[in-house]
Amino acid sequence: MSSVEHQTTLDGFGIRLVPLAEHHAPALGALVDDGIWAGMSSPTPRGDEAMTAYVRDAVAAPGRLAFAVLGPDPAPGLHEDAAPDAAWTVRGSTSLYEWVPAQGRVELGSTFYARQWWGGVTNPACKYLLLRHAFDELGVARVALRADARNSRSIGAITRIGAVPEGVLRSHRVAPDGSRQDTAYFSILLDEWPTVRDGLLARLQTS
Repeated sequence: MSSVEHQTTLDGFGIRLVPLAEHHAPALGALVDDGIWAGMSSPTPRGDEAMTAYVRDAVAAPGRLAFAVLGPDPAPGLHEDAAPDAAWTVRGSTSLYEWVPAQGRVELGSTFYARQWWGGVTNPACKYLLLRHAFDELGVARVALRADARNSRSIGAITRIGAVPEGVLRSHRVAPDGSRQDTAYFSILLDEWPTVRDGLLARLQTS
């Protein structure tokens, strides 16, 4: 599938997902470190230039809808001359990728957030918005999620959503340090989505 220049914005539970763009790169570069980037297949993008290159590649990737994750800016009045989403602050990035419309499948991932947003509403809100968009708007039958098999934090977050484990692909990817990486795969199917949706909504409504 060719590259996707999408115009999709998703809102809910105090979170806004907007099309990823180069003006998000400085904020993303400032929040990323090796720990936050753990499990990714590319080296940590340090600084504006490296993060801008990452953003360009993400936006240009075939079959990928890349988003910046935004939350309310605690001091929006300080940014009157900034970008249109200046009333919001960048919390991270996430994507739907490897979207194959003819096969009704997509993957959800390439997700990272600043540490201050770990364990709160940000991740379940993003997953709810993206899954709802994938199943209800894109019309897919399957959403896959993956994680480095060593990354217990990411695997725990995927499991809490209600995704079904499918197994581990051995020596699936090359890590930035050159080592071979096993990948744990999970999925949510269309007929499982209502249960997953209700579980996410219950978590969000009590957050």
